[in-house]
Amino acid sequence: MINIIKYSDTEGKKLLDKFLSRSQLEYGDVQKKVDAIISDIKERGDEALFSYTKKFDGFDVNKDNLLVTKEEIEEAYGLVSPELTDVLKKAAKRIEAFHQKQKINSWLEPNKNGEMLGQLIRPLETVGVYVPGGKAAYPSSVLMNIVPAKVAGVENIIMTTPPSKEGKINPTTIVAADIAGVDKIYKAGGAQAIASLAFGTQSVPKVDKIVGPGNIFVALAKRSVYGYVNIDSVAGPSEILVLADESANPEFVAADLLSQAEHDELACAVLITVSESLAKQVAEKIEDMTAKLERKGIIEKSIENYGTIIIVDDIDTAIEISNKIAPEHMELSVKEPFSLLPKIQNAGAIFMGHYTPEPLGDYMAGPNHVLPTGGTARFFSPLSVDDYIKKSSLISFSKDALLNLADDIILFAESEGLTAHANSVKVRKDGKK
Repeated sequence: MINIIKYSDTEGKKLLDKFLSRSQLEYGDVQKKVDAIISDIKERGDEALFSYTKKFDGFDVNKDNLLVTKEEIEEAYGLVSPELTDVLKKAAKRIEAFHQKQKINSWLEPNKNGEMLGQLIRPLETVGVYVPGGKAAYPSSVLMNIVPAKVAGVENIIMTTPPSKEGKINPTTIVAADIAGVDKIYKAGGAQAIASLAFGTQSVPKVDKIVGPGNIFVALAKRSVYGYVNIDSVAGPSEILVLADESANPEFVAADLLSQAEHDELACAVLITVSESLAKQVAEKIEDMTAKLERKGIIEKSIENYGTIIIVDDIDTAIEISNKIAPEHMELSVKEPFSLLPKIQNAGAIFMGHYTPEPLGDYMAGPNHVLPTGGTARFFSPLSVDDYIKKSSLISFSKDALLNLADDIILFAESEGLTAHANSVKVRKDGKK
């Protein structure tokens, strides 16, 4: 049964600490194992990658069967229903349309005094996308990670995903990647795949950035290679916060909370409401629905550990709590959701109204579902086109424009004790070469 509490400052602080301490990255000696794999990949390249793939995935991989072939892509289309393929294409178009609006252009602004300042926008050259394997397939994540890279103009989009013992990749994953515009798919998973992307091997190219979700080994490997390459984030467990008033449908709210609880046992599902009646009804619906759902065991542990219904005196208190939690997904299940929007400061994605459930954002709405977790929505943003570009500042001064600022630069540099900096301007001011 989900826990129902009436909010107080003392209880509230305990709750916030609990929600924000759901780290999946404290796994004892796992970090040591990950670092050993990374070091081995750096030293032995393909040889180490093939060895770990054989050890962990059971597939006897080599340089000839590491890469997914055109024939395997064609085979995958034959194994995925035309209906699902059409849905994937429709989702990809909606994701592309949304992310096209995020594109920004280079700019250069001249000034009459001889200055020209601007910004140069360039896409990253090569990006690695990690896709989890195993029994489950998440083609939605494939689309969400690859389509924005394509929109940004990334030249080489490399995907890695763990193979089965037979060397097969989930066909839906392959089809989604092909629809999204992937360039190459490699049969490699785990920390060894992340290390291969970060440092390159004889077969796997070195990338500029690694994106995509994964298990604890993948998450820790991404964290370890950050600095050698860029990464999107080290994602934590999924979370949803529903803010509801008396107008909310308890069945809708319960279903939305459970949609996140089924992710894993560390997933967090929270309802904050001004209605005690709604709170009780939602709790009953959660119990009824859970009994009928396939991932019942995971849901029950998630709800027991991190599922909470908080009853507050007013909406402003609910918003205050929400802003402190900074949830990955936030639903405004209230009569006038747009009226509350100016007060929402921290959330990865905001779903407004009774007919805007979180799964809509996961699959078909268009905005990216790769969102900041664990309270990081206070300072991180959803994955976007910006994650696949780099910016260079442009500066061009004429002689007169430089001389106009020369004394200021010299004084500034000398105040920092950097006399060589000052001299770089002095030689131009004095007319010396």
